[in-house]
Amino acid sequence: MSASDSASPPPRPARPAHLRLLALLAAVTAVAALLAPARAASAADPACRVDYTLNQWSGGFTAQVKVTDLGPALTGWEVRWTFTAGQTVTSAWNAKVTQTGSAVSAVNLSYNATLPAGGSADFGLQGASGTANPVPTDFTLNGVPCNGTGTPTPTPTPTPTPTPTPTPPAGCAGAVVCSGFEDQTGTTPTGDWQVTAPNCQGSGTATVDTSTAHSGARSLRVNGGGGYCNHVFVGTTRTVSAAGPVVYARVWVRHTTALPASHVTMITMADTADGGKDLRIGGQNGALQWNRESDDATLPEQSPAGVALSTPLPTGRWVCLRYQIDTTRQAMSTWLDDKEVAGLHLDGTPTHDVDAQWLSRTTPPRPATLRLGWESYGGDADTLWFDDVALGSSPIAC
Repeated sequence: MSASDSASPPPRPARPAHLRLLALLAAVTAVAALLAPARAASAADPACRVDYTLNQWSGGFTAQVKVTDLGPALTGWEVRWTFTAGQTVTSAWNAKVTQTGSAVSAVNLSYNATLPAGGSADFGLQGASGTANPVPTDFTLNGVPCNGTGTPTPTPTPTPTPTPTPTPPAGCAGAVVCSGFEDQTGTTPTGDWQVTAPNCQGSGTATVDTSTAHSGARSLRVNGGGGYCNHVFVGTTRTVSAAGPVVYARVWVRHTTALPASHVTMITMADTADGGKDLRIGGQNGALQWNRESDDATLPEQSPAGVALSTPLPTGRWVCLRYQIDTTRQAMSTWLDDKEVAGLHLDGTPTHDVDAQWLSRTTPPRPATLRLGWESYGGDADTLWFDDVALGSSPIAC
């Protein structure tokens, strides 16, 4: 063995003091990171989502707006956004919409002020525009940005239990609205159908009923009270303004009490060609009629001869009510159980005792909503059921 083999290795040089300090700091930082709590949701996390569905034509447009609350429940809400191409709001429904310059504000009405966590509210507007009409991108809900600003704290998503897809009512597959209420899971209308009581609210109620149905297992039941404020409606959240240029609709309806002498309404449609005022289907003098909210015009005229050309609405059984509205000219037709009602027909040619009031307005209607319910302008109450509702751009059979 040589002397070099038996010699001890030279000692390792000591690590410089500044490197030892850096190593110690790194170790402390790592331990602190392990012990730190998970990040809490911050003000940058999205509080809402806004779906803005645009329907436009040369010089004008309608927009259906759906705001979904992704944060805590709200009592009172305001949605704000900015128009970037000179668009102006001319009318609105289901919210109070105001505009200052390019800034727009939509505030809840009394009947839709409560927005539960995860819940949604829908409103619509009509406006004027130039050649460009981009969809707004800077929506806020009560001052907090919507549509994906920030990164929400993830929560585990449970594996859903598969549920069968409800079978749509016969004859309306592909329509804008095609509902037998079979997708409703509770007694309060939700999802595509929302309860509304414009202007004031009283004793009227609307529920999903499982004891009476035209087809399937469910229908919409409306208990409408006498007097205007005891009205109640259930409106679709679907974009009705997408149907056209001729709008076709079908509603199966069953009601309890014969149509009264005073004015009542069962179906309303906001008319964007008339400042958002309603087109209404109901009754007066015991017979079916159309009524226009803006000027109270009726079809037919409420003379004895005009009323005789309409028909009562049968009670105690399901009846099929169908109608079509041409949005390009003053033309409408209405059928009850597949028989056209002569007094509810409009073709642009004046018919004595029928359409003189209606033709006083030359602009054809443009429906943007569909609501089912009961509104009495006297003291008349009724209980009604609606089922197998459809609205689209093609004829729909009973």
